[in-house]
Amino acid sequence: MKDYKNVIIYNHPLVRHKIAILRDERTSMKEFRELIEEITTLMTYESLKEGVPTTEIEVKTPLETCTQTVVADNSIVIVPILRAGLGMVNGVHVLFPSAKVGHIGMFRNEETLRPETYYCKLPKGIEDKLVLLVDPMLATGGSACDAIAHLKSIGCKNIKFMAIIGAPEGIAKVAEAHPDVSIYVSTVDRCLNEHGYILPGLGDAGDRLFGTK
Repeated sequence: MKDYKNVIIYNHPLVRHKIAILRDERTSMKEFRELIEEITTLMTYESLKEGVPTTEIEVKTPLETCTQTVVADNSIVIVPILRAGLGMVNGVHVLFPSAKVGHIGMFRNEETLRPETYYCKLPKGIEDKLVLLVDPMLATGGSACDAIAHLKSIGCKNIKFMAIIGAPEGIAKVAEAHPDVSIYVSTVDRCLNEHGYILPGLGDAGDRLFGTK
C-alpha cells in the first residue's frame, strides 16, 4: 500500500493481541463488544496526542499553586457511523466522558456497494469542535468519505477518522479524497472480496456487536 502522510497505522502488540481474539468466530458478543471498546480506548490515547484543544488552569496542590494544561471543556465531539460505530463510543468516553455524541446513519447498498445516508443528528456548534469520526471497519471507504464530506459541508475543519481494521482500497480512497483528515487504523488487512468485505477481516462488525444477522 502507498504511504500517505495523513494515515497512521498502529503496530502495538497489545492491540494486535486483542484484534486476534476479535477476529475469532468463536468470540462471544459480550467479549467482542468489550474488545472493540478496549481497542478504541488505546487508539484514542494515541490518536489524540496532537490536535486536541487545551487550556491552562491554576491548580492548588497541598504545597503550592501551579499552572497545568487540561483539555478544553466541550471541545470534542464523537461521531459514530451507524450502526457499528456505536460500539466505539464508550471506548472514547473512557478518556473523554463529557464529549458530546453525534450520529450519522448509513447503510451499504448491496448491489452498488455505495453508502446511503438515512439519519444524521449532530450537536450544535460541532463545526468549532474536534470531531472524532469512528467506524470499526474501513472497507471500500465510501461511508467514511461521505461522512467526512458531510461534516465539512457544515463547516467542520478539525476531523480525525478512526477505524480498527482497514483494507488498502478503503484507506487509499479516504486518504486521497480527504488529505487534510488524519486517518488512524489499528491494522491493515489484505484486500476486499467481491462483496466488498475485508479479508481476513472479522465478518460484519455490526452483526457481531448487536447479535443480528
